[in-house]
Amino acid sequence: MDKPAVYALPILKAGFTPADHYQATAASGYNLLPFRFISLDDCRYVASNLVGEHVVISRLDLQKLTRHVLQPTSEIYNELKSKHFLIDGDSTVAIDLLSVKYRTKQALLANSTSLFLFVVTLRCDHSCPYCQVSRQSADRHAFDMRLELVDRAIDFMFRSPSPAIKVEFQGGEPLLNFDLVSQVVLRVEDRNSQEHRNVQFVIATNLSLLSDEILAFCKEHDICISTSLDGPEALHNRNRPRPDGDSYGKTVEGIRRVRDMLGRDRIAALMTTTEASLIQPLDIVDEYVRQGFDSIFLRSISPYGFAVKTGQAGRYDMDRWLGFYREALGYIISLNQNGRIFREEYSALLLRKILTPFPTGYVDLQSPAGLGISCLVFNYDGDIYASDEARMLAEMGDHSFRLGNLDRDSYEDVMLSDNLLATLDETMTEGMPMCVDCGFMPYCGSDPVQHHAIQGDRVGFKPTSPFCQKNMEVLRHLFRLLEDDPAARDVLTSWL
Repeated sequence: MDKPAVYALPILKAGFTPADHYQATAASGYNLLPFRFISLDDCRYVASNLVGEHVVISRLDLQKLTRHVLQPTSEIYNELKSKHFLIDGDSTVAIDLLSVKYRTKQALLANSTSLFLFVVTLRCDHSCPYCQVSRQSADRHAFDMRLELVDRAIDFMFRSPSPAIKVEFQGGEPLLNFDLVSQVVLRVEDRNSQEHRNVQFVIATNLSLLSDEILAFCKEHDICISTSLDGPEALHNRNRPRPDGDSYGKTVEGIRRVRDMLGRDRIAALMTTTEASLIQPLDIVDEYVRQGFDSIFLRSISPYGFAVKTGQAGRYDMDRWLGFYREALGYIISLNQNGRIFREEYSALLLRKILTPFPTGYVDLQSPAGLGISCLVFNYDGDIYASDEARMLAEMGDHSFRLGNLDRDSYEDVMLSDNLLATLDETMTEGMPMCVDCGFMPYCGSDPVQHHAIQGDRVGFKPTSPFCQKNMEVLRHLFRLLEDDPAARDVLTSWL
């Protein structure tokens, strides 16, 4: 992994650099504002500033810039000035504009938690070898959420100041405890008649237990559906087995029924890349196109639950996934160029951070990490976790990211807990070792749960971190496409 580099203004030992340091004069030429850079290839660098504005700059121009000998008449000078990499005697509002842009980038922090996951059961009728949540068999009702926990969870949820709240039902298979799902929906709606929040409901389901009654309830209460589709029939059935051997058939039929009853845009699908998936990137994309989806999220496997117990999490390294990703993305771009509008969602999230002033709500691409402050999980037993991955880790016996319990702890106890505050403090990438120096830092994030799980440290050791390797190489690939392939750039920017 390349070692990133940084250039920043000198800081006084006693604190911040005084304001008059930034007041450039005609005599001094220009002053630099804080920025970082990282190599794009042998002769170019990606330089990024505090708010994620970027410049692809040659090694020679970068040297001139940092040595304060870059000429104002050079082509790149005005671009660097307009994007707040430098200020000169003509600059009067640069610092104010930079602060406005920074506040825009961090706007989500003011709203606090908006996504709440209700794990209504761990029971499941599938036996996926990469399952991250240590599922339980369909007859083990002890792993269902108790009704008395529901009102406590709802009270807790509405303590969040967020104007928008998303309630997502997870499992196991949530439809095995649909009576409780319906109770949560009805009670949230009743409470929201007084709260007046923008509330959305999502059920994450494998669709095998879908009934007309469930669909009717979803239609009446405007519930969206999220499902899993790993690819063509043989691959899907291999990755997601069930007793009758027809997981794929039930999934495809369920997708059709949801669209017929609720509408085409009310269902989304997610895939997981197993070792068997790596040789089929085009076939997987084609399956999503065939099923009428307009996007795919190319997701690598996570090191939790049965994915670890069965060895699935160690079947391939990140280099192999990156090859899979690049081949799939190239194919997706070619589909768009031939008239089929189709998007890769992870790339789209990163492009939003690269090319727009707006943040994303994606937990793994935030600083500090979105654990707790963007997402909370109410487990079936009342335990509260900082993220879904934290809950998965707990099913393996590691409760490092458990924040409290609905039976015992108040909203204040959880949100001001030492465990959550320490995690947020440790995951500020602006001060994290190696992240602080990385030109890709404004577009990335941190994953303390994964780093803790595989490296025993929430910050993680970046040179051997799969999370860092993945994001750095995906970002480097996207920047190369944006810079060197105008046709690909047209496709990528259309996803915004």
